[in-house]
This record gives sequence, C-alpha cells and structure tokens, in this order.
Amino acid sequence: MLFLKSTTVTKAPGIYEVDVAAKPPGKTYGVYLATDPDNPPAAVLEALASAGFVQTHSSAYTHKDRGKVLDLHFQKDGTDLFKGWKVEECEANMAQIGKIFGDVGVAFTPRVMSLAEAYA
Repeated sequence: MLFLKSTTVTKAPGIYEVDVAAKPPGKTYGVYLATDPDNPPAAVLEALASAGFVQTHSSAYTHKDRGKVLDLHFQKDGTDLFKGWKVEECEANMAQIGKIFGDVGVAFTPRVMSLAEAYA
C-alpha cells in the first residue's frame, strides 16, 4: 500500500500516487499505483499492459479521509536469472514507463526498496 496524504489530490486523472521501485539489488522494477476505483486511469493501465507489464496485485481500501483507493502492482519478466531484467532490458523498460507516465504528466523517481520493505 502506498502512503497517501489525501484522496482529494491526484497526480493525474484517476492516479493518486505512483511508485516505481525495485527489490535489491535494484535492476528489475515494478510499478505500484494507488488509483481511484471509480475513475480508473484506463489509458495508463492499457499502456502498461501493451508494454508487457502484468498486474500481479490488486487491493481496495478506504482512505482515512473516506476516499476509495485501489492499489495495483505491475511486473514485467525479463530474460536474466529469476526472470530479472538485463541492463539493456532495464533501460528499455524504464524508458517505456517514463513515456507512459510522462504522457499523462506524472513524474516519478525510480528507487530501490530497503530489504525490510522488499521482503515484508
């Protein structure tokens, strides 16, 4: 679940928060979205799917300010060990993610999760 301060502010229509993060050592990234289930970001979801990202998790909850939130997680398999991304795959996939969110005006900073966060 992504930390949201409020559900009254969106980064783009239907998107409350975006996190692009990798488990250590940090070369295979997942896309984590907090979305408005009543106004889903259809274009972003379609673009992720067409880029090969598969939804791996979906969890709905009500935020403390009473707004509805749907957490979605997406992963894309690579050709490296344990379906990880090789360097060239990482560059290409990160460019795709950047374009998908750039097209709707959402900026993000990719990050590597802490061990505690990654395996909690």
